Amino acid sequence: MNAPLLRASILVTLAVVAACAPRVRLTNATPPPAEKFAELWQFPHDLASRDLFHGPGGTDAKAAADATYTWVSTDTTGFSPGYEVRGPDGRTWSVKLGVEAQSEVVASRVLWAIGYHQPATYYVPSWQLAGGPSGQQQPGRFRLESDDAEVIGDWSWGDNDFLGTQPYQGLIVANIVLSNWDWKTSNNKIYRFKSSTSPPQRYVVRDVGASLGKTKPSRLLWILPIPVRGFGQGSRNDIDDFESQGFITRADEGRVEFDFDSIYGSVVDLVHPSSVRWAAEWLDRLSDAQWDDAFRAADYSPDVRARFIKKIKSKIAEGRAVS
Repeated sequence: MNAPLLRASILVTLAVVAACAPRVRLTNATPPPAEKFAELWQFPHDLASRDLFHGPGGTDAKAAADATYTWVSTDTTGFSPGYEVRGPDGRTWSVKLGVEAQSEVVASRVLWAIGYHQPATYYVPSWQLAGGPSGQQQPGRFRLESDDAEVIGDWSWGDNDFLGTQPYQGLIVANIVLSNWDWKTSNNKIYRFKSSTSPPQRYVVRDVGASLGKTKPSRLLWILPIPVRGFGQGSRNDIDDFESQGFITRADEGRVEFDFDSIYGSVVDLVHPSSVRWAAEWLDRLSDAQWDDAFRAADYSPDVRARFIKKIKSKIAEGRAVS
């Protein structure tokens, strides 16, 4: 490559990196009031009895399997293909197809189990589509588009009202445990509920399908050793990769380092060791049956879900051991 072209390539890369790098506000001047706090996390008093097979939507909201859904539109954004469809009962669903469908259902249920807000999602292994690309479809993640809630905006990991709080840092840890690495702002949604639901506004880490794999940031070594969003940050829903990645590489009194190579390192660096223990202790309260239900809900085979659960529990044990 000649010198002018090399310089131009470096400038373009630096511009991309600058645009992609998350801007992090280290902390808030004052902690959020109780009513604001609940918009991110609510104490899961009923954790031991939460149904991780059906998730936050329960049995009433469940998407029907082996049913015909009516095509509304095709989603061409993001990594995974998908549709907006209308079910036999008239409800609207966002459908995600491909490798992320299973992992998103599991990750969403786990986050909900320990107190974080999540929408109703279900894994539907067999269904048909009428209209559009009609016919038998591949398995998909169905997310209910509730008439009672509307998305009013996005929220950023690096600039929000919860910085410095333990539930915020615990949310970071829980996503690292699940190897969810896609933290772009557009994946985080603010919901406003029309009914008397409390809290009426909720901050949700919604698109969590880039989980249960391994971080593998692409580095343009021929220009600069800087990871750039959009060039592949990791794998998804891959048991071999998930098992091969560690969790904690170093922890001392005020800092913890993770085996989690990410362009969001400035956010990961906010985590205090006490928040690692906090998140690990919440996750440790889930029973063997609840863990198995979360993976059964996404139609994982018994041997594969046992391997995922064993690895997750080893990470939880590491987190609880942080001193």
